[in-house]
Amino acid sequence: MRITRETLVRIAKETAQKRALADPGLVAAYLTGSVRTENPFLGNATDIDIVLVHAGQPKIRREVLPVTAEIHLDIVHNPRQEYEKPKELRLHPWLGPELYDPLPLFVSGHFFEFIQAGVRAEFSEPGNVLARARKNAEHARQIWSGLQESVNAGPTLLLSYLKSINHAANTIALLAGNPLAERRFMLQFHERAEAAGAPALAADLASLLGGDRADASILSGFLTSWEEDFFQAASRNKVHPSIASPRLIYYKASFNAMLASESPLSMLWPMVHTWTLCAASLPRSQQVKWQTACETLGLFGQSFNERLEELDRFLDAVDEIMENLASSHGL
Repeated sequence: MRITRETLVRIAKETAQKRALADPGLVAAYLTGSVRTENPFLGNATDIDIVLVHAGQPKIRREVLPVTAEIHLDIVHNPRQEYEKPKELRLHPWLGPELYDPLPLFVSGHFFEFIQAGVRAEFSEPGNVLARARKNAEHARQIWSGLQESVNAGPTLLLSYLKSINHAANTIALLAGNPLAERRFMLQFHERAEAAGAPALAADLASLLGGDRADASILSGFLTSWEEDFFQAASRNKVHPSIASPRLIYYKASFNAMLASESPLSMLWPMVHTWTLCAASLPRSQQVKWQTACETLGLFGQSFNERLEELDRFLDAVDEIMENLASSHGL
């Protein structure tokens, strides 16, 4: 079966219509994510990101469903109440960009007209752009501060570290576009750092994830262990949606594509993040391969403390960029 972007959009529309027929409480459905771009495929695999808005509180917040081996549905369920204040949503670092230009799949009433009128008003004004970015910067620093008091090494600690990095990197990303996509996190950050006039931040980001200790050969050597842990974690009950079984090929295909490219280190973010999610769901006795990889990358033990110092400097650099930008606009 030949899959094109048009095929993916059609699958999204059919999915939304089926859900609307089955759920009279469905208010709206819209398509977001990579399928809204010209080339959603990475390593011939992709997902279809759909948001379903419910009149009441949904029973689940996210589900991942296979379509083919290389394609899956990633469906987020949101309650209508989260959209009640559109003018505030335009300052939201995630929902604001998402709602600015989604592809409506289903709508009852005037949901999108009401929401987008508030979100799009002055969306690109420097003050609003900075407000969205600042929320991420503040969150990143708060998480970093909490890490200073942590004493227990393990996947939970590293996940907090990665969350701080995520918010810090997206502070820069939001200055020139939408939040970073997971698989293309580092590829997109390189472009956004250049747009922000700070291209050196791309190398700093890679270092925070162990890029100063890794190359294509080392990362390729991790693949088998990563896949084994992913398979084990995905087979457990109540697994994190990001490491649900249908996403294994989605990630693996992108890793192989990155290893064959000029930017093999771009796989660091999705590999380290998903592997740590896997480790967090596995017994300590099954975290050995993950821990070995983290030690190689300087993300475990004494080296982790050095990474925290690096993150502190990265956050300072992000803050300086924000301050200079605010000053240039008289804000």
